[in-house]
Amino acid sequence: MMKVLLFLGLVAVALCEPNRYVGDKVFRLWPVSETHVSFIKELASKVQVDFWSPDSDDLVTVFSEVDVHIPASHTDMVSVMLQQSGMDYRVLIEDVQTAVRQQFDNNMHTKAHSYIKYNSWADIEAWVSSMTSGNPALISKSTLGKSYEGRSMHLLKIGKSNGSTKPAIFMDCGIHAREWISPAFCQWFVQEAVTSYGNDPQMTSLLNTMDIFVLPVFNVDGYEHTWKSDRMWRKTRSRKTGSSCIGADPNRNFNAGWCTLGASSNPCSDTYCGSSVESEIEVQNVANFIRNNKSIIKAYLTIHSYSQLLLFPYSYKYDKAKDDAELMSVAVAASEALRSLYGTKYTSGPGATTIYPAAGGSDDWAYDLGVKYSFTFELRDTGRYGFLLPESQIKPTCEETMLAVKSIAAHVLKNL
Repeated sequence: MMKVLLFLGLVAVALCEPNRYVGDKVFRLWPVSETHVSFIKELASKVQVDFWSPDSDDLVTVFSEVDVHIPASHTDMVSVMLQQSGMDYRVLIEDVQTAVRQQFDNNMHTKAHSYIKYNSWADIEAWVSSMTSGNPALISKSTLGKSYEGRSMHLLKIGKSNGSTKPAIFMDCGIHAREWISPAFCQWFVQEAVTSYGNDPQMTSLLNTMDIFVLPVFNVDGYEHTWKSDRMWRKTRSRKTGSSCIGADPNRNFNAGWCTLGASSNPCSDTYCGSSVESEIEVQNVANFIRNNKSIIKAYLTIHSYSQLLLFPYSYKYDKAKDDAELMSVAVAASEALRSLYGTKYTSGPGATTIYPAAGGSDDWAYDLGVKYSFTFELRDTGRYGFLLPESQIKPTCEETMLAVKSIAAHVLKNL
């Protein structure tokens, strides 16, 4: 009985506003004309619309798939408006609150850290310390700096020391707070790297030759906020003078075509680019580290969700990257490796043409800095659960993604 009560208490902590999303729905819309596109933009101007895909109404185009989260107070009206519009649509999630609750479907009755459940920031911090102290020969910990609200941005370095500076891969997770499967993967990756060292020849060779920097949670303040208040929060939690709206999109805040295509100058928008380049302290901390270690960082991997894509530059412009052919080849090979396990299909290509234009992204910034192998993963799924992927899918998602990351790492290793 105590275990059951403990589990219910944990869920209550994660969902501390238990009725926030009751009756909310997620609709998928299929605009096939400019009239439909205009309808969606008009809808967004009149109703509180949380865009899941694409990130905002500015990115809606003819023949795109548009996933929108509508509050319960407006679902009936939106349904009528959609019927009158003549646009095809369907309901992806009937009740968002039910989907939030059903994320926790592995029924683990423990507060301890686990690789097959979503972990709170406090559990992740404890895990960082235990992984470091338990594996001193392979892992060391540093701090990139503090977040806006004063949380430490922990960075793990994984690799076998050989007494000299080694080339490295940098990987971050959790830029967008609500994409919980992303930090889950970073934790899985660290565990897999450590436990397979000495047993898996590929991982052993990789860690003997290179270091891998892993930032388990980039947007720590936002991530904490998704656990304690608003599961659907995306941005940072910074406050700006002159606006009552909170936060900026850290993946629109890098110096890569800043605040142009696919980014908003409206502080209330989910794609707000920030008041200036690197206005967000979290972005500054990451950018400073990568700049300071530019000579050794050979690859940059950033993990997002959802839509099952493996993207590379550019997203802030439609021009092809100088290394487009090689990056496409690497992405296709990695996607094929991923698919080999469970048959999960990924699409590969430059961000702007494969998904939508988005200025200020970390991958484009890293590439322009000189990090040739710069990739963005959009993990499972394609919309059935969206940002609310159940815990039962953590293991298969991480297992298949490991194959893709190892494929990319192998290419980087061969081309040092």
